[in-house]
Amino acid sequence: MGNLKRVMISLPNQLLQEVDGYVKKSRGNRSEFIREAMKSYLEEKKRQEIREQLKSGYLEMSAINLQLADEGIKCDGPTIYFYEEKLAESE
Repeated sequence: MGNLKRVMISLPNQLLQEVDGYVKKSRGNRSEFIREAMKSYLEEKKRQEIREQLKSGYLEMSAINLQLADEGIKCDGPTIYFYEEKLAESE
Protein backbone atom coordinates (compact mmCIF):
# COMPACT_ATOMS: atom_id res chain seq x y z
CA MET A 1 0.00 0.00 0.00
CA GLY A 2 2.19 2.78 -1.23
CA ASN A 3 -0.24 5.70 -1.41
CA LEU A 4 -1.50 5.90 2.15
CA LYS A 5 -2.82 9.08 3.77
CA ARG A 6 -3.18 9.53 7.47
CA VAL A 7 -6.61 10.68 8.68
CA MET A 8 -8.00 11.44 12.08
CA ILE A 9 -11.49 10.22 12.98
CA SER A 10 -13.63 10.34 16.09
CA LEU A 11 -15.30 7.16 17.30
CA PRO A 12 -17.55 6.41 20.23
CA ASN A 13 -15.58 4.70 22.98
CA GLN A 14 -17.72 1.54 22.87
CA LEU A 15 -17.16 1.13 19.13
CA LEU A 16 -13.42 1.61 19.51
CA GLN A 17 -13.34 -1.01 22.28
CA GLU A 18 -15.15 -3.48 20.01
CA VAL A 19 -12.71 -2.79 17.18
CA ASP A 20 -9.72 -3.16 19.47
CA GLY A 21 -11.10 -6.44 20.83
CA TYR A 22 -11.51 -7.83 17.33
CA VAL A 23 -8.10 -6.54 16.21
CA LYS A 24 -6.45 -8.16 19.22
CA LYS A 25 -8.08 -11.54 18.45
CA SER A 26 -7.17 -11.40 14.78
CA ARG A 27 -3.64 -10.12 15.46
CA GLY A 28 -4.10 -7.27 13.03
CA ASN A 29 -4.08 -3.55 13.61
CA ARG A 30 -6.64 -0.75 13.65
CA SER A 31 -5.60 0.68 10.31
CA GLU A 32 -6.00 -2.64 8.52
CA PHE A 33 -9.34 -3.20 10.20
CA ILE A 34 -10.65 0.25 9.26
CA ARG A 35 -9.41 -0.10 5.66
CA GLU A 36 -11.15 -3.46 5.27
CA ALA A 37 -14.33 -2.19 6.94
CA MET A 38 -14.44 0.83 4.63
CA LYS A 39 -13.84 -1.32 1.54
CA SER A 40 -16.62 -3.70 2.57
CA TYR A 41 -18.98 -0.82 3.28
CA LEU A 42 -18.32 0.81 -0.10
CA GLU A 43 -18.75 -2.51 -1.94
CA GLU A 44 -22.11 -3.05 -0.23
CA LYS A 45 -23.22 0.49 -1.09
CA LYS A 46 -22.33 -0.12 -4.74
CA ARG A 47 -24.30 -3.39 -4.70
CA GLN A 48 -27.30 -1.56 -3.23
CA GLU A 49 -27.10 1.11 -5.94
CA ILE A 50 -26.97 -1.55 -8.66
CA ARG A 51 -29.96 -3.37 -7.10
CA GLU A 52 -31.93 -0.12 -7.07
CA GLN A 53 -31.05 0.56 -10.71
CA LEU A 54 -32.10 -2.97 -11.66
CA LYS A 55 -35.32 -2.64 -9.70
CA SER A 56 -36.10 0.63 -11.43
CA GLY A 57 -35.30 -0.86 -14.83
CA TYR A 58 -37.47 -3.92 -14.19
CA LEU A 59 -40.39 -1.74 -13.11
CA GLU A 60 -40.02 0.39 -16.23
CA MET A 61 -39.80 -2.69 -18.45
CA SER A 62 -42.84 -4.26 -16.79
CA ALA A 63 -44.96 -1.30 -17.87
CA ILE A 64 -43.59 -1.53 -21.41
CA ASN A 65 -44.13 -5.31 -21.52
CA LEU A 66 -47.70 -4.93 -20.29
CA GLN A 67 -48.39 -2.36 -22.99
CA LEU A 68 -46.90 -4.64 -25.67
CA ALA A 69 -48.92 -7.60 -24.39
CA ASP A 70 -52.12 -5.55 -24.53
CA GLU A 71 -51.35 -4.51 -28.10
CA GLY A 72 -50.60 -8.13 -29.03
CA ILE A 73 -53.88 -9.34 -27.58
CA LYS A 74 -55.77 -6.70 -29.54
CA CYS A 75 -54.08 -7.82 -32.76
CA ASP A 76 -54.27 -11.56 -32.08
CA GLY A 77 -57.70 -11.59 -30.44
CA PRO A 78 -59.72 -12.10 -33.65
CA THR A 79 -57.29 -14.78 -34.85
CA ILE A 80 -57.53 -16.68 -31.56
CA TYR A 81 -61.33 -16.43 -31.62
CA PHE A 82 -61.42 -17.74 -35.21
CA TYR A 83 -59.06 -20.62 -34.29
CA GLU A 84 -61.13 -21.61 -31.26
CA GLU A 85 -64.30 -21.43 -33.32
CA LYS A 86 -62.84 -23.82 -35.91
CA LEU A 87 -61.68 -26.19 -33.17
CA ALA A 88 -65.17 -26.23 -31.70
CA GLU A 89 -66.67 -27.00 -35.10
CA SER A 90 -64.38 -29.99 -35.59
CA GLU A 91 -65.49 -31.69 -32.36
